[in-house]
Amino acid sequence: EESDIIHLLGEWVLNEACRQMNEWRAANLTLVPIAINFSAFQFRRTTLVQGVQAALARHGIDPALLEIELTENAIMQDPKETSKTLDLLHEMGVGLAVDDFGTGYSSLNYLKRFPIDKLKIDRTFVEDLPDNLNDSAIVLAIVNLARSLDMTVVAEGVETRPQLNFLRGIGCEAYQGYLGGRPMEPARFAALLPH
Repeated sequence: EESDIIHLLGEWVLNEACRQMNEWRAANLTLVPIAINFSAFQFRRTTLVQGVQAALARHGIDPALLEIELTENAIMQDPKETSKTLDLLHEMGVGLAVDDFGTGYSSLNYLKRFPIDKLKIDRTFVEDLPDNLNDSAIVLAIVNLARSLDMTVVAEGVETRPQLNFLRGIGCEAYQGYLGGRPMEPARFAALLPH
């Protein structure tokens, strides 16, 4: 980010995600949405929306198959501009998620102002589940908040069956972490996609 290379890296990641989806589609695989992280520096760039549109068009990808993840800090750095950008992405059909929820500003005001589709519970609240009562209470509160705002909630960093059982028991809709699978190459992942 300090060297400004983040913009080039972010552009590559966006295009590579769209290219990979196009390749899977050409192989007659059922596509699933791909989430990519945008840094605060990328998000403040005035060409971001046009870059997303161009990448989707270049590879013929439905915007609903792309999800952009932003941290709370990135969202709150310039709320007025953020609102415009999020609205444009949302109107385009791109999914929007708050990554690492609960570790940044945690301003509930932005949840009602911005078109957020998904809250991702930070792994620091998940790692000591179900034994840590404070973490259990925080995670339950986030799940209930997301549900009441009609947002999907995802727990990050799930590594054990007891964590997953707790999360399922309180109505958490999805999870990510080593319990579900380790990072893998596209060819290995393609084998998991419905044919």
